[in-house]
Amino acid sequence: MIKSVLITGANAGLGKESARQLASQNGMGKIYLGCRNEEKAKAAKLSLEESTGKSVFEILLIDVSNLNSVRSAVESLNEPVDALVMNAGGAGGENFNDKTPDGVIQTFAVNLLGHVVLAEGLLEANKLTKVAMYAGSEAARGIKEMGFKRPELKTSSVDEFASIADGTFFGDVTDAMIPYGSVKLMGALWISSIARKHPEVRFFTMSPGATSGTDAMNTLSLFKKLMYKGMFMVFGLFGRAHKLEQGAKRFVDGILDESYNSGVFYASKKGTAGPIVDQATLFADLNNKTFQDNAYEAIHRFIK
Repeated sequence: MIKSVLITGANAGLGKESARQLASQNGMGKIYLGCRNEEKAKAAKLSLEESTGKSVFEILLIDVSNLNSVRSAVESLNEPVDALVMNAGGAGGENFNDKTPDGVIQTFAVNLLGHVVLAEGLLEANKLTKVAMYAGSEAARGIKEMGFKRPELKTSSVDEFASIADGTFFGDVTDAMIPYGSVKLMGALWISSIARKHPEVRFFTMSPGATSGTDAMNTLSLFKKLMYKGMFMVFGLFGRAHKLEQGAKRFVDGILDESYNSGVFYASKKGTAGPIVDQATLFADLNNKTFQDNAYEAIHRFIK
């Protein structure tokens, strides 16, 4: 039974809705709301308490784009958590291709590097006991309906994955969604690698699918943000997108249901909504252990 959970990016969108759904589970004792903004965190906590009638929420200040903040958050946890939901992320803002002090682009920092340090820091401190979920995306294997091409890797070597992390792989790209898909692919491969290294914890990747009401696109330019939100509305009319509650339910089901296997990347079987499947049944290279470990090693080049 899962009795305690830490959720990053928990003040809004999928993170907040996942917290609301998890609070309804029998035996849930504590849900840590991992947020970088204290005022927004307090507002989310109050809102969740009012909507659920539960007093199980606790704020944990954490900015996943700042590794010092991540390490401080790990240290500040007074007790282990059963589950970790690595939800925080997004397209990286207007300056998505700018490098952080750690030498990676913003998109990589907020979606992956901070979560790697968080998950591995919790493991090292014996503060993660049962399950960890990484928020994936169908963009990692391409979404034709939205114009997202599948990331095209030539070698899947350590150096090539490192070039995704530091942005050199993309050159002077201006579309934030191009590095986003590649970073999410690396995240899924890292999950598969760390799952083999830590069989005592169930690690998996889960895409929420095309979800209305999520804040993942809020860091895009105004034009692209409106374009994608309009696209989601149209997709919803044809069953190709779903509401926020359904996207979060994918997360919650994955955390609570042990039939979701460790090391697997789950996402829609077709398009951006509907039934989910192991993505390696569609793209066999996701099961390549060398590629998985190369992604893992490339990420660790940027962790000091």
